Amino acid sequence: MISKDDKLLASLQALCARKEYCSADMYKKALKGLEGDEEGAAQMVELLVKDHFVDDLRYATAFARDKACLDGWGPVKIGFQLRGKGIAQATVGEALAAVDPEKADARLRAVLEAKARSLRGDPELRLKLLKFGLQRGYEYDRLDPIVRDLIRS
Repeated sequence: MISKDDKLLASLQALCARKEYCSADMYKKALKGLEGDEEGAAQMVELLVKDHFVDDLRYATAFARDKACLDGWGPVKIGFQLRGKGIAQATVGEALAAVDPEKADARLRAVLEAKARSLRGDPELRLKLLKFGLQRGYEYDRLDPIVRDLIRS
């Protein structure tokens, strides 16, 4: 007979086989499935990590690449989101290092160009572009040269 814990573990493994999850996400799911048993949830996450179903570095790297390339997020916003998921700072740094800076800069430029077109003729164009880029998670030092170039052209 299969126990309730074994069914939950199999269910969590199936989830991890379809999509990347971090250990904090799996802990929450295990905690809910075990009706608040914190020790049991921690052991279940430990098993998932041991069997390579969950890997925070793998999750963080995939998250960083997706958000940078597809959504146009900057490293500040990506790092903030990952740390909010309980990912260690060292792991966040490794994940951000895996993002191709040339592709990220090209995506930033494309996003800023689109925003500049929508604000054409606005007297506060530079300020609004900088604010938009900062909200996207880019550093001012990286944004400023691109914004100045866009305003000149």
